[in-house]
Amino acid sequence: MPEDIVISIKNLRHSYAEGDGEKEVLHNINLDFKKGEIAIIMGPSGSGKSTLLKLIGAQLTIQSGEIVVDGNSLHGASPAMLRKIRRKIGFIFQSHHLLSSISVLQNVQIPLAFDESQTAESSKLLALEALETVGIASHANKKPAHLSGGQKQRVAIARALIRKPAIVLADEPTASLDEKTGREVVELIKKMSRVLGVTVVLVTHDNRILDIADRSVKLVDGNLLSD
Repeated sequence: MPEDIVISIKNLRHSYAEGDGEKEVLHNINLDFKKGEIAIIMGPSGSGKSTLLKLIGAQLTIQSGEIVVDGNSLHGASPAMLRKIRRKIGFIFQSHHLLSSISVLQNVQIPLAFDESQTAESSKLLALEALETVGIASHANKKPAHLSGGQKQRVAIARALIRKPAIVLADEPTASLDEKTGREVVELIKKMSRVLGVTVVLVTHDNRILDIADRSVKLVDGNLLSD
């Protein structure tokens, strides 16, 4: 695999059970993503976008085909290897998935909770650094309920960055935001990619944010129509 390719997908197929049979939702997908690029996956609901993202993020088991992430094959990988691969990836979702009972700072620290190389103090410093990167460090001690939707999404981005990942996967990160706030969030994602060299693969229905992408990919009914 060329050095500049961090995600390589070959002959990928995926099916779900439907009634007494199966429905194939991804049909022979071949796709590569380069280091530091922002790629947007577009397509109507049910086209397989989120399934593809979950397969890249090692959240679903590969049934047929191959995905190589940062030099590591996901197909047939052991649970320990899959955990190692997931640690190289930051995830941003449409819903922020913040815990309401703890502070913003503690929410950002969560990915480091089981990292034996980190102490309480070192993880706190890394969380503050991530919050500073997204411009929300002044809210570190607040509870999520006291933040706006855009601020919550910034916290989610900080949490995705705390491990300094090579890859960030974003599933509809602007879907619950108004136009102005959504634009602020995607500009932040763009900055993250440019400054930190992170590869961003972003699933969206939002045509207004296509201009941040280095390229866009279109999926329709599980088929790759354009790249």
